[in-house]
Amino acid sequence: MYQAVFYQLLARCQTAVGTRKFRFKNKLLSLDATLIELCAEMFPWATFRRTKGAVKLHFTLDHDGYLPTVLVITEGKRRETPVARQQRFAPGTILVFDRGYLKVAWFAELTAAGVFFVTRLKTTTRYRVVHRRPLPQHRGIVVDQEISLCGRLSRRQYPDHLRRVVLRTPTGDRLEFLTNHLTLGASTVARIYQDRWHIELFFKALKQNLRVKTFVGTSANALHIQIWTALIALLLLKYLQLKARFGWSLSNLVALLRMNLFVYRDLWTWLDDPFIAPPVPSEPVQPVLAFG
Repeated sequence: MYQAVFYQLLARCQTAVGTRKFRFKNKLLSLDATLIELCAEMFPWATFRRTKGAVKLHFTLDHDGYLPTVLVITEGKRRETPVARQQRFAPGTILVFDRGYLKVAWFAELTAAGVFFVTRLKTTTRYRVVHRRPLPQHRGIVVDQEISLCGRLSRRQYPDHLRRVVLRTPTGDRLEFLTNHLTLGASTVARIYQDRWHIELFFKALKQNLRVKTFVGTSANALHIQIWTALIALLLLKYLQLKARFGWSLSNLVALLRMNLFVYRDLWTWLDDPFIAPPVPSEPVQPVLAFG
C-alpha cells in the first residue's frame, strides 16, 4: 500500500517538473545505492557482517526534477550491478553511475538496447586509443578519445568503440569518464557526470532530514514501511519545492516548515514569499453578560 501511494504521488510530482537543465531531449537517470547499517542483534534477518546488519537501498533518480523513480531494498551484501540489470530503460536514455557498476557485459547489453551511459574509468582498465578528437577551448577538457578495450574477454564482450573524456578541474584533479555516446560534446559528458552529485544530495536528505537511520520496528516489514513513508514525505516536500515560485533548497524548506508548523497562514502564499510577516490574528470578542 505504501509503495502504491509513493508511485501515485510520484506521478503527481512529475506533472510539476519545469524546464530541463540540459539541452538534449534524452531522459537522464542516475543509478546508485546507499547502505543503512543496523544492529545485528535487533535485525537478525538483515545479515551483513558477523557483528553488523545492514540493508542496501538501490535508487534510480530522474534528473527531471531530481525525483526518485525506482527503489529496490536488498540485504547489505547485494551488489549494485545485478539489481540495475533487472531494470529496463527506454532507448535513448542516458544512465550515469559510479565505478561500482562497471561491468563490460552490461555495457554491451545497454548499447544493444540503444541506452547510453556515462561513468568513471577505472585506472586499471586496459584500452587502446583508436581516434583522437579535437578539444573544446576553455572547458577544462584535456583528452577526448575513442578507445577499444583490451584483453580477450573484454574485447569479446564489448567489441565496439567507447569514448574516454578527461576533465581537469580548477583544483588540478583529473577526472576520467567513459561513455558509449560518441556524438555528445566532451564538456557535456563531464557535466552529465558532475550532475550525478544530486543523488548524493538525495541520500543526505533522506538520512538526515527524514531520519532514515533509526527505526521504530525491527521486522523487515516495519523497516520497509518506514522507508516508503519517508520517501512519501520526501515527495511531498519535492512537490512543494517544484510548485513554489521562490527558489527553495530542500534543506531550507524542511527547516522553515518545521519552524512554521504551528503558524496559521496560507501555505502557498508563504511558499511563494516566505519573508512576509504572518497575519495578525484578530482579538477574540469578549462575551458581555447582561443582567436584567
